[in-house]
Amino acid sequence: MSAKETTVVHLMRHGEVHNPEGILYGRLPGYHLSELGRQMADRVAEHLADRDITHVVASPLERAQETAEPIGKAHGLEVAVDERLIEAENIFQGKTFGVGDGSLKNPSHWKHLTNPFRPSWGEPYLEQVVRMMGALAAARDAARGHEAVCVSHQLPIWIVRSFAERRRLWHDPRRRQCSLASLTSFTYEGDRIVSIGYREPARDLLPAYLTGKGGKNQPVGKSFGA
Repeated sequence: MSAKETTVVHLMRHGEVHNPEGILYGRLPGYHLSELGRQMADRVAEHLADRDITHVVASPLERAQETAEPIGKAHGLEVAVDERLIEAENIFQGKTFGVGDGSLKNPSHWKHLTNPFRPSWGEPYLEQVVRMMGALAAARDAARGHEAVCVSHQLPIWIVRSFAERRRLWHDPRRRQCSLASLTSFTYEGDRIVSIGYREPARDLLPAYLTGKGGKNQPVGKSFGA
């Protein structure tokens, strides 16, 4: 293998989920893509149709598998499963989250909000980094010299990107750059990440865009020196 062999791993967030109750569903089974979410998945499959995709893998959760399905179909590939791509654990899973009618009105839950640096309410950030970096490396190895797509979830994607871009892991969730059906793309030369890019192929389908609150779709990213 050439030390400079280029491989791209696209880390994709799943599409919109049917969740009329507004539950923080986390790792719970039974949460599927909405009709809009399926449109998002199809849009990204079209966006990637001409790319050199040789490996498609997803979190075991239904919404991730359903998002990956049209991408795999477009390239004649079976969708593999990697448990490391799963959503982060969260103590508030299965509950609504908020102050009014949400779980925060219950004082017994406040103890879980004491340490945002770990965080105290869920899976430690460093544990997410370890498993997500492992999943990225496995996808890179499966698609050496080509491209892979890994479908995962917002928080793990943002955390591993923050780690790779040498930013602190604790953050304001409202400032994550990881919209529904977005692509965070890691370019490797050999085993080394040399750049990270971000795109939103389904931006015009996002709820914020549909309600007139969306901005321009600007691809962004970061390159790393030698």
